[in-house]
Amino acid sequence: MATYIVFTRIRTRNKAELDLYVKEASDSLRSPLIKWLARFGKCEMKEGPGIEGVAILEFPTMEDAKAWYNNPAYQGAARHRFMGGDYSAVIVEGFEGTR
Repeated sequence: MATYIVFTRIRTRNKAELDLYVKEASDSLRSPLIKWLARFGKCEMKEGPGIEGVAILEFPTMEDAKAWYNNPAYQGAARHRFMGGDYSAVIVEGFEGTR
């Protein structure tokens, strides 16, 4: 079942660290398993605290999403994301059904 990783950037603290994250994570983010559904484009908050942006990545399965996120190459790059801003990340299975 399709699974999604949703990254929400709440606040940028160090743009240079985020630039390093993008540079170091770029190879893993080009995985053929990833389909980008949103990539920090224009967004409009309707509820909850404000955010700067959202990225949504689609994976074929929950196992694929977890394997990508936990991969040492990605986690090595992610340290720059942790130092560069405040984020939330969630892995969520899609829904197959009529309602």
